Amino acid sequence: MTYRFAEVRKASRQLLAISEPQIQATLSDLVELTMAHSAEILAANQQDLTAMDPADPKYDRLLLSTERLAAICQEIKQVSSLPSPLHRILEEKHLENGLHLQKIAVPLGVVGIIYEARPNVTFDVFSLALKSGNGLVLKGGTDAQHSNAAIMGVIHKALAKNKLPVKAFQLLPAGREAAQALMEAVGLVDVIIPRGSQGLIDFVRAHSKVPVIETGAGIVHTYFDESGDLEKAKAIVFNAKTRRPSVCNSLDCLIVHQSRLADLNEMVEPLLSAGVEIFADGESFAHLPKNPLIQAATPDHFGTEFLSLKMSIKTVANLQEALDHISQYSSQHSEAIISENQEHIDTFLQQVDAAAVYANASTGFTDGNQFGLGAEIGISTQKLHARGPMALNELTSYKWVIRGNGQVRK
Repeated sequence: MTYRFAEVRKASRQLLAISEPQIQATLSDLVELTMAHSAEILAANQQDLTAMDPADPKYDRLLLSTERLAAICQEIKQVSSLPSPLHRILEEKHLENGLHLQKIAVPLGVVGIIYEARPNVTFDVFSLALKSGNGLVLKGGTDAQHSNAAIMGVIHKALAKNKLPVKAFQLLPAGREAAQALMEAVGLVDVIIPRGSQGLIDFVRAHSKVPVIETGAGIVHTYFDESGDLEKAKAIVFNAKTRRPSVCNSLDCLIVHQSRLADLNEMVEPLLSAGVEIFADGESFAHLPKNPLIQAATPDHFGTEFLSLKMSIKTVANLQEALDHISQYSSQHSEAIISENQEHIDTFLQQVDAAAVYANASTGFTDGNQFGLGAEIGISTQKLHARGPMALNELTSYKWVIRGNGQVRK
């Protein structure tokens, strides 16, 4: 099968000439068309949902609803309202020889996205790509193929209505062959961003010939320090685990200072009421009530991204042990401390190596929209180019623009 990567690249060059009002009009029309075609989108989504086991952690990610479509539209509006990331002067200088240098933000070019059962990603990455002047090749999974096709149809309607290059934004077939072709599109696709499970990310990193930005899995910890406020801890831990357990910023492991084990029953009571299954290490297990939802932890329960109503508990003797545990098992996504000891807070925030580190707050805030960035294209856990929520600015590179008046180099 022939994939039109060259067509996308050629069409994406036209994006450099479109105006900000054209972009805003297109995104505004996308919001209106999404709501006008919501019944069609939800019907396609139901077709995908019917083929998936509701117990699958991906089911919640796949699910669309009227409320979720409305929230997606709000994110599109927010992206539209943000300043353009393009043409920013990042650095400027005058040389002694008279040359004037400017370092200016430019689009990455053509961005490829490989993602699993997340149809909201189709909306998010399109709005970000359009606003940042990038062409887009989307490779969704078979789990969401009907949803993605319906969404892409609405996106193309919005583009056509505003006479923008429809061919710059392509949705590939859902099969594995398309993913392989995308990963080999050297010279036609500038960067690939995988969004999904650790297995998907590892596969793309290992097989792609096109540069990859990893939006890594989230193995997330929260440390309840000896000075931590119990009421804050109850609210933070409950929110981080139960708000949306299937997303990458949800809590996987609660680390508890041994002096606070007496407070553990009170802390886990709301979690048990919400159906959270707990895997506790020896010390914490001994302090917890007998309950079918509480089991003794095995080594495999640490360093696991559960993506469901499951979590582990680890007991430590001091802050250093907590830092060591996080260092061993973290995916460098989001980590938190609950403490009233400012020295411990400062040490944690300084020494924990993660894209987002929190003091006395839920890790559920690791999100481009929550950070005021609009939608996000993913949470980068690597250290090259971008880290944390990737939004408009992270979808740009830069070039040097040099203006002279006849200078030649000796």
